[in-house]
Parts: sequence; structure tokens; C-alpha cells
Amino acid sequence: MKKENFKSKKMYFSGIAGAGMSALSQMAAMEGHEVGGSDRDFDNNRNSSLKYKLEKLSIKIFPQDGSGIFQSADALIVSTAVEKENPDILKAKKLNIPVIHRSEFLADYVDRFKTIAVAGTSGKSTVAAMIYEILEKAGKSPGIITGAALESIKKKGFIGNAWRGKSDILIVEADESDGTIVHYHPYSGIILNISKDHKDEDEIERIFLKFAANTEKLYVNSSGLKAGVFPNAEVFGGSDDGFNASDKKHFGFSSKFKIKKQQFVLPIPGECNIQNAVAAAKICEDFGVALKDSAAALSEYSGIERRFSLVGEINQIKVIDDYAHNRAKISAIIEAARKILQGQAGKIIAIYQPHGFAPTKYLKDDLIEVFSAQLGDKDVLLMPEIYYAGGTTVKDISSKHLTDEISKKGKKAFFFAERKGIISKCAKLAQSGDIILVMGARDSSLSQFAKDIFEEIKNSAAARQRDSLAAE
Repeated sequence: MKKENFKSKKMYFSGIAGAGMSALSQMAAMEGHEVGGSDRDFDNNRNSSLKYKLEKLSIKIFPQDGSGIFQSADALIVSTAVEKENPDILKAKKLNIPVIHRSEFLADYVDRFKTIAVAGTSGKSTVAAMIYEILEKAGKSPGIITGAALESIKKKGFIGNAWRGKSDILIVEADESDGTIVHYHPYSGIILNISKDHKDEDEIERIFLKFAANTEKLYVNSSGLKAGVFPNAEVFGGSDDGFNASDKKHFGFSSKFKIKKQQFVLPIPGECNIQNAVAAAKICEDFGVALKDSAAALSEYSGIERRFSLVGEINQIKVIDDYAHNRAKISAIIEAARKILQGQAGKIIAIYQPHGFAPTKYLKDDLIEVFSAQLGDKDVLLMPEIYYAGGTTVKDISSKHLTDEISKKGKKAFFFAERKGIISKCAKLAQSGDIILVMGARDSSLSQFAKDIFEEIKNSAAARQRDSLAAE
């Protein structure tokens, strides 16, 4: 099946609840394609709100048992996470329906549009969202395909990680995790950084070099990459590059900085987000948006789902929900929380749920290292068991292996076989001024888990107040 034949086809997505897959299915539906799909989450009565919003776009959802695959389907779209023995794949092969990898389907969009592809092991979703917000407010009506839901698109009643704009500009989050980024040939590409995640740094660098060769115009953030790796790129972000952040100041949940004397006020915290904003402004300047207009747009930036999202605050206790899952992202999120705590007596209560047994085993030493290095004497780490999405895998590691090693390094780290036990533990540990960080990827229930923690803290505070009044 050739790329040009992807248009006006009946598409079926196996694993449609995945962040990238749900975005692609929405784009297909928004373009008028007939779309169906299945997912284990839906079969197990998880993520019902996502299922509802997909169905609102006339996307038909079926059990993941092959029953949704009919002879009339033109293609089955799958991600790397879908095993070859999956019933949908077996049924498609039996009916001679082409099985297309997610990256090939996304590559078709990249080739058809004037695409900005955002790459890097950290910050992709945020930079893609910032570029979208700047270009949207500049009247350029871009589209976007990304892994995290933009709050501004959610306010329109959509899931938030996909939007079909009116122009030929498309922003995509170019994922290096399975190496498929090499299929993309974008108009503009940006590489933010390289750090160990699904692959080691050398392998990621090789993948990005292939991506760079396929990109019409490449931008590289020198503050996150070794010098000279991408010689044909336009470099920005470093102190000598002419386009960087200066006069940086941090104010709790916001920050202030300048680019070429233009003042920016960003309503999200952390040095990492200043660098993200610089990257977005650089791309948009070359798309005809003046720095003052980028600054105005980012001053109203409403963020993306699960990226340092404040769930709630009571008695100066803050609960924050974040997607952080590798060493670089965990380090950045703890650093951002630490800046909020500057000059205060509060501690960080870090809750981290590893995702997948193979990824956890691969990142074990890095995770032990980052928590051991970043947690202070007063801080606490609470870790539930590894998230298991289903399918075939070897369960030869536990979160307890991590907490045991972190504890040996003198940190307060505790393992919970049942995640619900963390909720009451947090309520007991939390004191005025503390920040509770809920971190982890893939598991769609983590946001509700963060809300449950906040509700328990609120209830505990109310109970203490009632007891105090009763004692008077």
C-alpha cells in the first residue's frame, strides 16, 4: 500500500488508546476517513473518557479480539507495542489487509504538509505545544499531532493531542523510541537534546543523524547537545549562539527571561521550560512570527496534560502530576519543584511508578542514580509496583529492587505492592509547604491517582480541623 493511497481510506488502529495512536486516529477522522480501533485498556474498562471522546469523533471502538477487522478495511495501523500475535494482526493477515506501522502513517502526514518535526529525548511535547500556540495566535492555523494533550484544544471538547488546522503547517512530535523517526522528511526539524531513555545516547545520536539528513532545514539546541554533531544545523540556545535566554529569573510556578532583549514571562516553572520556550520562539521566528508576538502568546500558555500540572493546593501542600519517566525528565521535574521550595522548609514527596518491565530493567541504574542524587535528606520516595499494560513480557524485576538500592544510599525510599496504600501514606507524611510529585508514563490512571491523593489530603485536613474544634 503506497503512501499516496492513505487518503480516503477505511483505517483501523490496534492500540488506539496509546498517545501517538489516538492522535493519528483523530487526525484521520478529522479528515473524513472512516476510522475504527481497539485497545486493551478499553477491554479492561480503563480509560473510558478517552473511549467516549474517540466515539464522539465517529471512531468505532471494538474489542481487541480481531472482531473489528473486516474485509472492507483498507489498512490496519499498529505501533511497536502491538505484538505480532495480537488477534487484530492475525485477522488482518488472514484477510490480506495491509498492516501499516504507525510511523509510516505519520510519515505520510509529514510528507504531505509543511511539517515542523520536534525531536529530542526530553521536551518534545512541550515544545510542539508551544510552537502550536504561537503559530495559532499569529493566525497561521497550524495542525498538530503530539503525544500529550494541549489544554487549549481540550477546552474545545477534544482529547487535545491532535488538531487539523486550516493551513498546510503541521507540527509533529517525532519520537525516537523505536527508531521510526528516520522515516520522516519534514520541512523543518528541531533536535532539543539527547539522553538515555529507550536507547543509549550513541544509538539515539545515530538515529538523529539519519533524521537530520532527511530534514530540509534543521535546528539544534546547543545547550542540550554535544558541539559539532550536526554540522549543517542552525544552532541556538547556547551562550554564544545569538539566540538564547538571558536575565533568567524563577518565581515559583513562573519564570522570566529575555531573548534578544525581548522580555518573556512564562507561566510554568523550571529551567527546562525556559529552554523549551527558546526553541519554540526560534522556530516561529523563522515562520514569520516576531519575538514580541511569541512572547505574548507564551505569556498565555495554558500547558499540556501531565507536564508539571498542579492538581491542587491546600494548607500550602501542592500536588503535581507529571509524565517524567527517565533520568533527565525526573531530574528536571525535581529541580523545578526545588526552585519552588527555595527559602521554604517544605520537602518533596516523590511518587514514581515505573512503566513496563523491560524499560525498567534497562533504566534501573539510571533511576537509582537520579533519585539518590536528587532527593534531599527530608525528601521521601514512594514507589508502587511497575505498571503492566498487558501482553507478553518477562516480569523479572520489581520496583522493590529500585527502592532497596536507593535506601542503601541513605535516602527515604519505600515500596508499595498495592498502589492505593500510597494515598493514605501521603496524607500522613504531607505537611505545610510540601510538594507531592506524582510521576510516571503510559498509565492513564495516574492523573486520577494524583487527584485521589489530593482529595485524601483535603479530607485529612478537614478531619483534623473538626477534631481541633471539638477539643475546644
